[in-house]
Amino acid sequence: MSVDTALPPAASPATPDPAPTTGGEASQGSRVLRRLRRNPLAIVSFVVLAVAVVVAVLAPWIAPYAPEQTDFANTLAPPGTPGHLLGTDDLGRDVLSRIILGSRASLQVAALAVFTALVIGVPLGLAAGYFRAADTVISRLTDLLLAFPFLILAVGFAAIRGASLGNAAVAIGIAQIPGVIRVVRSDALRLKGLDFVAAAVVDGASDLWVLRRHILPNATSVVLVQATVAIPAAILGEAVLSFLGLGIQPPSPSLGTMLANAQQFAARAPWAAVLPGVAIMLLALAFNVFGDSLRDALDPKASRR
Repeated sequence: MSVDTALPPAASPATPDPAPTTGGEASQGSRVLRRLRRNPLAIVSFVVLAVAVVVAVLAPWIAPYAPEQTDFANTLAPPGTPGHLLGTDDLGRDVLSRIILGSRASLQVAALAVFTALVIGVPLGLAAGYFRAADTVISRLTDLLLAFPFLILAVGFAAIRGASLGNAAVAIGIAQIPGVIRVVRSDALRLKGLDFVAAAVVDGASDLWVLRRHILPNATSVVLVQATVAIPAAILGEAVLSFLGLGIQPPSPSLGTMLANAQQFAARAPWAAVLPGVAIMLLALAFNVFGDSLRDALDPKASRR
């Protein structure tokens, strides 16, 4: 009788578990969205901002009248006047149309200003936080700029360059650069001391590679929050520049220009000044509330609650 002497097959070497996928980033994004959905203030502010952006994009088609169209038969008409839902100004121009197109201009200036501040401020902040030699020069320059109030810098630059939408956006953006540098520098210093950055340096990674692959992606949340904080400041800055005659020039509509024109008729037609002021307040408040909600949602400590 033959006996089967075959040995059992040798165990194959254990294969390592597959490397984790990038689903972690997706799960983090879903957690942030879930936290935002649980916050009623975040939802309300997001709805206000979404409506404002849609109205700004579609402003030329939504506005019932052209912003410079006059109706001398209905000057300083109160809200509720037939054909003029929010009334008219001293030249008979429709207040609703001018608020819609003025809000569009405010959001344009705010977007351009914040983009300018981020494009210049983020690289300088990363360099200041990562390179000790660059930190000395950039931090001293930042401290010098921060010694001047935000609006003083914006007004001074706008006065030198001239009054226009583009110059107002650049002026406000330059005035916001020091704040962006300080925030990004602080986060870059924190990230530089973490183990995964030290491990990348030990492995021979170059400084630019570490900044691009490790520091900047992990500082994105701070940059986003800073942008939501900078936008309402830019909206208020544009209103102040236009109010002083250094921003958007007539006949182009601007919320700040509407306030400047309405101040002499404040006793007779208060709505002409109150309504643009309410529009500025709603835009700035919505961005501030959403920025605070986004900061709380991106906070890692929130996952423990």
